[in-house]
Amino acid sequence: MMTYNRNLCHALGAMAALTVAAPAAEAHELTAETGNAEHAAFDIVAADITTDGRHATFTMLVAGTPGAEVPEAAGALAGAPVFSYVWPTTLDPAVVGFGQDTGILAFVVTIHPDFDDTPLFDETGTGTTGDDGAAWHSHWVVLGPDDACGAGALKVIDIPEGTTPPLPLTWPGLPLLIDSPGWSPVFTGPTLSVTVPFADIGAVEAAQFDGVTAALQVNANVHAPLLCVTDVFDVASGDLSLPGKVGQ
Repeated sequence: MMTYNRNLCHALGAMAALTVAAPAAEAHELTAETGNAEHAAFDIVAADITTDGRHATFTMLVAGTPGAEVPEAAGALAGAPVFSYVWPTTLDPAVVGFGQDTGILAFVVTIHPDFDDTPLFDETGTGTTGDDGAAWHSHWVVLGPDDACGAGALKVIDIPEGTTPPLPLTWPGLPLLIDSPGWSPVFTGPTLSVTVPFADIGAVEAAQFDGVTAALQVNANVHAPLLCVTDVFDVASGDLSLPGKVGQ
């Protein structure tokens, strides 16, 4: 299993300095070298973000079947594993309702059988909204470095107790910069895609991105840092230089 945590942190730190004010680019699928991940379900072949009107579609093509590999339940929130398909972007977190310049905004499709963090949605159609963690679903997350997660590792940024930062309307109530907007992932053969509406599609069209497959884990003490990136399975660009340009 390949681990890129240190390079991931450094590259995302550099990415934070990139401007998102460049002119919109033509469609530019980000192709990847294959054979870099232990499991074909996480071996990225290509990643893309395209726009149509006020909608953006996040797409990832893998060597195997996306979603075929799921984490084994830990039996509790403490230490719970999370598998994810991630599009790190140069978008400012304020575009989706977080505070401005708060970290690295990433769109994520994820699964974690030990807990549910989409309290507004019933993804499995069971008539309750509290049992859907074992179904693939989407999030916005704001990422940042924290050596408490391991040297050079990243986390989903914690919300300190007693603070009230700007948050999206569909924030799930966790003490993290995370949003649960309910946009449904679609799995078709080797491809995963999610279509997302935006109030400011121009900001999206000016952004750059990468594709990542990764594992995260809830802190065994269920305390900050609450959710750390523990393994990066594959990176579309190979070095997280975010060469992907959003296409129309």
